[in-house]
Amino acid sequence: MILRLLITREAILFGAILVLLGVIYTRFPAFVAPDNLIRVFNDTSPLILLAIGQMIVILTRCIDLSVAANLALTGMVVAMLNVAMPELPIAVIVLVAVCFGAILGMMNGILVWKLQIPPIVVTLGTMTIFRGFVFVISEGRWVNSHQMSDAFKAFPRSTVLGLPMLSWFAILAVGLFIVVMNRTTLGRAFYAVGGNPHAATYTGLDVGRTQFWAFAISGALAGLTGYLWVSRFGVAYVDIAGGFELDVVAACVIGGIAIAGGVGTVTGALLGALFLGVVKNALPVVNISPFWQMAISGAAIIIAVGFNARSGREKGRIILKRAEVVTPT
Repeated sequence: MILRLLITREAILFGAILVLLGVIYTRFPAFVAPDNLIRVFNDTSPLILLAIGQMIVILTRCIDLSVAANLALTGMVVAMLNVAMPELPIAVIVLVAVCFGAILGMMNGILVWKLQIPPIVVTLGTMTIFRGFVFVISEGRWVNSHQMSDAFKAFPRSTVLGLPMLSWFAILAVGLFIVVMNRTTLGRAFYAVGGNPHAATYTGLDVGRTQFWAFAISGALAGLTGYLWVSRFGVAYVDIAGGFELDVVAACVIGGIAIAGGVGTVTGALLGALFLGVVKNALPVVNISPFWQMAISGAAIIIAVGFNARSGREKGRIILKRAEVVTPT
């Protein structure tokens, strides 16, 4: 039992993160100080939130390339809302961000479900549309820190038990979706649809509807991250988080989420995001070229894909069992 636990993808990735931290420690010991590791986790929290949503979408044999554009559009909407109504409570701002992001995600889900357009085509299109709308509603202008209310900017930076609220959102999301994916009918449906969509249909699951809810959850998390991002950095503009969707997909792949669907865990998405977070925060500190950073991240993705393909020959998780064939005697 212990041996089986040690050879899981999550355990191997956790070991790789520890080895990476050990190597960094030999060059820059201050990096592994608790205070700095908290900062690294906080910096990685937006990636963790988006990776969880992307994991759910990938489990259903889809992909969402519009998450960063969703983040940018929602971030611009709530920033402009704050400028227009600075007295609006932060709880309302957060609710607007989550709901608006979910609506954008539902647009993807409807197109995939009802029109049966391939998810990569849908989300490539909406990625461009969302970015265009950021430009249209802002007329190409930035919303800067001095225009935002103090409460709007302070919320993600405020600390509870020594951790910023941004980190707490990531921790709560991890805990919530571990429960959702393992203890709820919807979570099991995500695995079933991705593992064997035909068998899922025979058991009464609506594949398109399940994929729709996966996109809705991904969009809601992207919307929440949009507010946290613009409030933390104190700026909203058209190209915010440009290309970040690639990091999100990379975190999922490194975390063991199978692109073919049906295999993956919230813990894997968390560890994949943390691996990239450590790489992006540590390598500049030890004077490694940005080009080497990209090469290391790319190599990690290739290794992870190869490992996933190899381990994918065995069923990682069986939700729907095949009926036994009874041979006549």
